[in-house]
Amino acid sequence: MRRRQVLQGAGLVLAGPALAQGSRARSLRFMPQAAPAVLDPIFNPTTIATTHGYCVFDTLYGCDSALRPRPQMAAGHEVSADGLAWTIRLREGLRFHDGEPVRARDCIASLRRWAVRDGFGQVLAAAVAEWAAPDDRTLLIRLHRPFPALLDALAKPAASPAFIMPERLAATPADKPITEMVGSGPWRFLADEFSQGAKAAYVRNEAYVPRDEPAEAASGGKRVHFDRLELIWIPDGGTAAAALRTGEIDWIEYPLPDLVPVLDRAPGVTTQIYDPNGFLGFLRFNHLHAPFNDVRVRRAVREAMAQADYMAAVALPGDWRECHAVFPCGLPQVREFPAALGGEPAMERARAALREAGYRGERVALVNPSDFPAVTQQGRVTADLMRRLGVTIELVESDWATIIARRANKAPPEAGGWSLHNTNFPAAAIANPAVSPIIRGHGERAWFGWPTDAASEAAVQSWIGAADARAQATAMAELQAAAWESVPFAPTGLFRLRTAFRRELTGVLQGPNPFLWNLRRG
Repeated sequence: MRRRQVLQGAGLVLAGPALAQGSRARSLRFMPQAAPAVLDPIFNPTTIATTHGYCVFDTLYGCDSALRPRPQMAAGHEVSADGLAWTIRLREGLRFHDGEPVRARDCIASLRRWAVRDGFGQVLAAAVAEWAAPDDRTLLIRLHRPFPALLDALAKPAASPAFIMPERLAATPADKPITEMVGSGPWRFLADEFSQGAKAAYVRNEAYVPRDEPAEAASGGKRVHFDRLELIWIPDGGTAAAALRTGEIDWIEYPLPDLVPVLDRAPGVTTQIYDPNGFLGFLRFNHLHAPFNDVRVRRAVREAMAQADYMAAVALPGDWRECHAVFPCGLPQVREFPAALGGEPAMERARAALREAGYRGERVALVNPSDFPAVTQQGRVTADLMRRLGVTIELVESDWATIIARRANKAPPEAGGWSLHNTNFPAAAIANPAVSPIIRGHGERAWFGWPTDAASEAAVQSWIGAADARAQATAMAELQAAAWESVPFAPTGLFRLRTAFRRELTGVLQGPNPFLWNLRRG
């Protein structure tokens, strides 16, 4: 009875054979990693908002599986000989869901708004002298200085992609979410069916003109072969797995790790690696408030953390590795630092660091989602570690939407803020200094936790402005050394998640996000 009630709440109990055989066959039901909540993917740079964003909106450029930028809405571009002027032409036939054509001024307004919120966008905006639209199909970006990574910025695949929306929506202040979901992407959002925290529904955008190239990650032809898409949140992992086995849903983004072997054996179900590059888990410190505003405490806590404990909680054996680094291990030029010996000596050093920093048992708030399995268990490992260190820990667990709202609060923990937060990033989203928001040390403008570190910031700027590969490698090395010393976060390990779907569902693409096109049934 409980399972049926959960499925009814998600709108999953089928109405009868006609629905099951007819419209159901033309619908795709997908369970994302977290409940759909704040949908503006620029205001809310979470994976679930990005998943929604890729359905509704499109980008000028998109990354392929090797993270190379490819034209998407753009037909192509030209760069002036001095590298200071980029001219981008739009493809013909681009239209928003409200029927209006996509114009260059829509793109300029969208890029301006994105560049206020996104770390890579902020770096790009600092180099821009002028954003212009000479005509409806031409964007002109004039620069103060050459910016060779401009296309990488426009194509970044995660947290937050540079989605294009109508100018009237892009005029919304960047610190306020848009309230209307109108884009030019392959799916059209059904606002009257949206249930925050439970369900989002879409219909195929019949006017969408896909590119001719095969789909590859966020690039190529985004061909939709279903009439309807539903993003459905089922809070209980066992219930979700049962719904997948019976065919009531088609795809689970992240099944619970201990259920993956069960699903592998289930008739009609298959699993595959979600993203071969993996995810870096980490513990984020709030640098604004004691005790984690003291670098001695941050270093000591990092040394006391046992990555194996974190990884065993979220991934299967063989699907994770320790990663003592500030970028995802295995990527080019990433330096791995010696792992701390851990154990009781490290625990005692952490206790001593807390005492030296003046910690006297004040409440420390660890905010943790209760409905995001790949994060939930890591937060609980951290809570246990803090208790063993003698920290008065308050484990604040609630739904993901509530957590992302609270982590934006810069107030002290006792006034509604926070102290610690576990989360993950796909490797592609933090692969280098330009795209990674968690490496930045620019204080109040930094990603949640707001670290300040002049040495890291100087190295980021050196990497972005490097004249050649050697200078870039030098800046990358300097950045990693500086960030390891300043500890903006503590890594918990690198892991690969598995995704599970009905065997008759073909065309599932791998990458840092679920891409809800290129899919067929049978």
